[in-house]
Amino acid sequence: MDPYALIICRTQEQRSSVASGKGTDPDWNETFVFSTSDDVSELIIKLMDSDVDSDDFVGEASIPLEAVYVEGNIPTTVYNVVKDGEYRGEIKIGLTFNPEGHRPDEYS
Repeated sequence: MDPYALIICRTQEQRSSVASGKGTDPDWNETFVFSTSDDVSELIIKLMDSDVDSDDFVGEASIPLEAVYVEGNIPTTVYNVVKDGEYRGEIKIGLTFNPEGHRPDEYS
């Protein structure tokens, strides 16, 4: 399996790199930045398997955003990945919320 992730926040979508040859234990360690507001209630992570002809949908995780709006930072947390209502695995995601006008120094 050559997995990658599609990260979706309302109408915005970003794609991770393909973890070629990583099978079912990929490690992306990538940062994605989205513009959002507190009326956006979740982040969707769709896991895909990159194939020559067409990519295969592996499963998805839905991540509620209310806590990150309140706390500002959610440490790496495990979320279930499901497909057709069935458990397919887990993904670990850490989140940070920076209010408009605030630019942290740690962004590269």
